[in-house]
Amino acid sequence: MMKNLLTRLSVKKFHQLLLSGELSCRELVEYYLRRIEAYDHAGPCLNALILLNPRALEEADAIDAAVRKTGRLTGKLCGVPVILKDNVNTSDLETTAGSESLRGFTPDDDAFITKKLRAAGAIILAKANLHEFAIWGETISSILGQTLNPYDLTRTPGGSSGGTGAAIAADMGMVGIGTDTINSVRSPSSACSLVGIRPTIGMVSRSGIVPYSLTQDTAGPLCRTVADAAAVLEVISGYDKEDEETAWCADKKVDDYSAAVPETTLAGKKIGVLESFFGKKAEHQEVNAVVAKAISVLKSLGAQIVPIKEEINSGWLTADVSVHLYDLKDHLNQYLQKLPARAPVHSLEEIIKSGKFHAGIKENLEQAMLHSVGTPDYNERLVLRSQVQTKLMQVFADHDVEAIVYPHQQQLVCEVGGAQKERNGVLCSVTGFPSVVVPAGYSQPSRTAPAGIPIGMEIIGRPWSEKLLLAIAETYEEKAAVEELPPFTPVLE
Repeated sequence: MMKNLLTRLSVKKFHQLLLSGELSCRELVEYYLRRIEAYDHAGPCLNALILLNPRALEEADAIDAAVRKTGRLTGKLCGVPVILKDNVNTSDLETTAGSESLRGFTPDDDAFITKKLRAAGAIILAKANLHEFAIWGETISSILGQTLNPYDLTRTPGGSSGGTGAAIAADMGMVGIGTDTINSVRSPSSACSLVGIRPTIGMVSRSGIVPYSLTQDTAGPLCRTVADAAAVLEVISGYDKEDEETAWCADKKVDDYSAAVPETTLAGKKIGVLESFFGKKAEHQEVNAVVAKAISVLKSLGAQIVPIKEEINSGWLTADVSVHLYDLKDHLNQYLQKLPARAPVHSLEEIIKSGKFHAGIKENLEQAMLHSVGTPDYNERLVLRSQVQTKLMQVFADHDVEAIVYPHQQQLVCEVGGAQKERNGVLCSVTGFPSVVVPAGYSQPSRTAPAGIPIGMEIIGRPWSEKLLLAIAETYEEKAAVEELPPFTPVLE
């Protein structure tokens, strides 16, 4: 019975069991620790987690005692074990950004969102692997190497938050936190059959997070359900004086997102389909078919589906509009220079000189040294960015749609050793608009992927439309019921 209670447990259900006395926080943490040992350290060896919180059980006991004493939850995420991407500062655990150059370093303070999670009663269970410094999309680091996809051990879990994605998909924690510069919350969500949210830039603070590009960086949840993701987003959102971008949400009440869902119908909702984000070649057809089926679910729920013919090239957005590589040196240095003297490095130049990083990011680091903010090329990209933002708002207005959908990625997530291609998620990244990725379905089963490879559908909205997007996503989720357990991480006996 306990096994059934624990498997893929939601926040809401856990809290019901905790308050009734049927399940303790300690029992839940012990369950996740057993899964981590069996399926990350042994078994399939997913290589998802860099380190565990050695005080997790002690924290769980304290929460159990508080709940028994008061009969109430200690916060919105009371006792919820969180998998935290290891570029988010924790004052009691190392924060390495996946790099040997930062191994052994523990920050003096938590990141703003870490504080928010702890204040809501969450337990930081583990720090997850990432593509080193969040630089690319396959989740490889010099600390831990390659993370594997629990649905297909020959493929990556997406990235850069792939450690978080693999761990949550394999049921090693209840909810996860990633960061997203280009696709990095939503790519692992798509590849691991999860719900991922990239919030509007300014909704979630980046202070205390190792930056890649503060122009485009944000943090967001990766969870098994929309309701869980909504609860996490509510907790981590809000104004932080240390991140000036969050001043845009200072006068906005943080909505009770989890109370906004579910609805029973999408009647009256006009949802656009961005046709140029569907590939036209043979390698695109499996993704296209799965996402087309997901769109048919939206239609069956009463949504009016509106074809959008405007040509938007995701490759051009990545190559010519995104400023990530221009921001990297200056923004990473801002973070590193604020670290205490005991930190092993204090600049990108020192990281390169140390040689303590994965060879796969060497070219990226060296290129970053040649770029900077404020140059003519950089400013030209900012102009293009502004133009794309305006164009996208025009598309919403001209077609009178509330949201737009498309495949998050035009091809299946790549095999280990390959590179992620044709990633449509960059549209949100360069505009700062919010989006939610939901599981659309799976590719055809194969020898290496008995359940098929997960495929995600992205739902993008206007700035600050998270509540609407979550309502659409939850309503879709209830109807679509897309859930195939990872075949290589069976339930523990």
